[in-house]
Amino acid sequence: MNITPLDQLPRHKIPAFPGWWAALGPGVVWMALAQGSGELIWWPYMVAKYGLTFLWLLVPACLLQYPLNLEIGRYTLLTGESIFHGFIRLHRGFGVFLWLLMSVSFLWFGAFASAGGTAMAELTHWPEGWSQRGQSLFWGYASIAVFVTAILASGVVYTLIERFMKLVAVVTVVGLLSACLQPDVQAALPEFARGLLGPTAEMPRAWDKADASKLLTAITFAGLGGFWILFYSYWLRDKGAGMAALAGRITGLGGSEEAVHSDGFLPTDNQQNAQQWRTWRRFLSTDILVGIIGNLFTTLMTCLLAYALLFPKGLLPQEYELAVVQSQFFAVSWGEIGRLLFLVVAASFLTDTWLATADAVSRIQTDIVMTLFPKTRQLSARRWYYIFLGVLTVITSFTMQLDAPGPLILISALIGFIGTITFPVALYLINHRMLPPHLPEWAKPKSKPWLLGVSFVVYLVLAGLYLKTSLNL
Repeated sequence: MNITPLDQLPRHKIPAFPGWWAALGPGVVWMALAQGSGELIWWPYMVAKYGLTFLWLLVPACLLQYPLNLEIGRYTLLTGESIFHGFIRLHRGFGVFLWLLMSVSFLWFGAFASAGGTAMAELTHWPEGWSQRGQSLFWGYASIAVFVTAILASGVVYTLIERFMKLVAVVTVVGLLSACLQPDVQAALPEFARGLLGPTAEMPRAWDKADASKLLTAITFAGLGGFWILFYSYWLRDKGAGMAALAGRITGLGGSEEAVHSDGFLPTDNQQNAQQWRTWRRFLSTDILVGIIGNLFTTLMTCLLAYALLFPKGLLPQEYELAVVQSQFFAVSWGEIGRLLFLVVAASFLTDTWLATADAVSRIQTDIVMTLFPKTRQLSARRWYYIFLGVLTVITSFTMQLDAPGPLILISALIGFIGTITFPVALYLINHRMLPPHLPEWAKPKSKPWLLGVSFVVYLVLAGLYLKTSLNL
């Protein structure tokens, strides 16, 4: 492994901030991916089954991810390196451990394509004569084929991802907001708002121990949890934020093939760089909040709709109906047309989860392999990206067959939760111990990382509660 020591990295001026409209984007991708990776499924499920019992956990769960995103983004903006590059710098063994764990956790994400397939199956009831499972899998495979074709035909893949995810985010927000403005839903709003402050009544039904993993997933992955949160570093890198503008894109123009898999840069200590860093730092906080608050807003709307429409009827999204039950959300606004529209929207932002995840995981695998094994650089980063994309497509197409989407998504989430517990500690060591001695004074963290400590303690407690509940201790 040939990684240049931090004190030997080349110094460079921080690239100029391109303006807010041009810079914002990774946070919106984060928001759109979060909508499909659980907010349509687990929070509505918990509300539909247990009413407002656990709703008060939603806002803190979303905010817990802010300090993690901030530290992940800080490292990439200051060095141009991916956060996994930082993990490997911290300790090779730790980086390899996370790499292997991440690789296992993402063997199952094809379940999001089959989850989106449940919506298309309900929408079309085609192919005729097939079971609901068969129709869902058919549409899941069809969506994968479409997305892989789009990636292969795209010159700059990140641009494709960002534009598509922005469209999904806008359509989702507009559709959910219109449904929430209906009288039946508005009537439930006062009680729902009180539920955000704490339980308003006794649990309406006995606790099902099998829901422990669902609740853990809903809390920990409110937004993007587990290894998904690391995607943010790669979106910032391909967007060209901060020092990352000096690195090349894996799949597109910009930089050079050498820059894509090289070590990073450190900022030169001068007043101009200090001013640029202050602007980039404000951008980072704003971009993260766009993702987190936007995701929180849409999740609150799906929970409100679940409380107003699903809870009274005892309807639960599960098995091969993950995106079918929630079609009642839009039916309250526009009747049958609304129900059908929701199925189209659900299919889009569940299957787009496969698109964004396949792209990000392929980038991560390319980055890690070319960092750990220099001989692999005989092939270009772009070629390695397409190799990993092909491998992931084959593997996830196979794992989709193993179970219904819900259990497969839970498997991925629970494996990723191990990573979630370790991230706050690793990010503290990287950004507050390893990196600061090599930075100008103005680029060093200005406040104590107590928010990282809060996230670590909460995730550790959640792990303990999950084990206690699952093992009936």
